[in-house]
Amino acid sequence: MSEPSSGGLTHLDQDGSTRMVDVSDRASTDREATATGEVLINQAAWEAVSSAAISKGNVLEVAKLAGIMGAKRTPDLIPLCHPLTLTHIAVDARLASNPARVQLRATVRCHGNTGVEMEALTAISVAALTVIDMIKSVDPWAQAGSIGLLAKGGGRSGDVRRPGTVDPEAPGEG
Repeated sequence: MSEPSSGGLTHLDQDGSTRMVDVSDRASTDREATATGEVLINQAAWEAVSSAAISKGNVLEVAKLAGIMGAKRTPDLIPLCHPLTLTHIAVDARLASNPARVQLRATVRCHGNTGVEMEALTAISVAALTVIDMIKSVDPWAQAGSIGLLAKGGGRSGDVRRPGTVDPEAPGEG
């Protein structure tokens, strides 16, 4: 079996070859991760989304569904991600103004021996791309961004959150 490299990158062995991390000796615990992101849009797109005037359908609802589907397909999209039995996926998409944007948030849970951070991040990424696809006729320059992990819980690290953030819905809070 290949051992992790001394440099700390867990997906490389001592020789620098790619490997899938062996998680078989880790305890199976409840795991949770929350990620956030946004899509910056122009005012015309904001108005079209808010008034349900996009011909492809309800942008926010389709984005939520796409995010859920994306989380479930993470090991098919991200090399070396372990396939997990996800027990909960929630995606929220809402309009915000100043600047005009769609705010995205995803929380993913499982009971397993590795975390669900990539699943939460994939949910956000796929939801953001779906928003862009659905509004591109009104805003061809919409831009996804600020995608990142907000918090995670379970496993060896316990409950942690991105430094500098306070979120009452994050794992380990409230």
